[in-house]
Amino acid sequence: MEPVRAVVSLGSNIEPRAEYLSRALEMLSAMPTTRLVAESPVEETEPVDVPQEFAYLKFLNQVVVFETGLEPREFSRRMHAIEDALGRVRTVLNGPRTIDIDLIDFGGLHMDDPELTLPHPRALDRDFIRRLLISTLRFDGR
Repeated sequence: MEPVRAVVSLGSNIEPRAEYLSRALEMLSAMPTTRLVAESPVEETEPVDVPQEFAYLKFLNQVVVFETGLEPREFSRRMHAIEDALGRVRTVLNGPRTIDIDLIDFGGLHMDDPELTLPHPRALDRDFIRRLLISTLRFDGR
């Protein structure tokens, strides 16, 4: 497969937040046939759509861009394996998380199946993704 650009958002609202972001970025960059090409600054954001009892847990977020030779479903599966390796627990919908990794765009591909929806359906509803994506694209010179 010809390398494509994969846009990924990272988020963490469980300490040590910055360390979880850093480890996720390191692990994503180590995926086969994948290289980091741009990254936004890290930004602290208010939680969105979380249960009230967790509303005080602010997120650290970042948007990163990779070039990858992986197929989109394989890239997504590996992202979820990284979440699992970093202790992500999915017991409460939109609850606290060590790391949240979302595939925002994959080479402009449109998919809508149970395993993967592209582009990410709620990405542009998140102000931080729009801001950080613009910052990332400026950093990348595009």
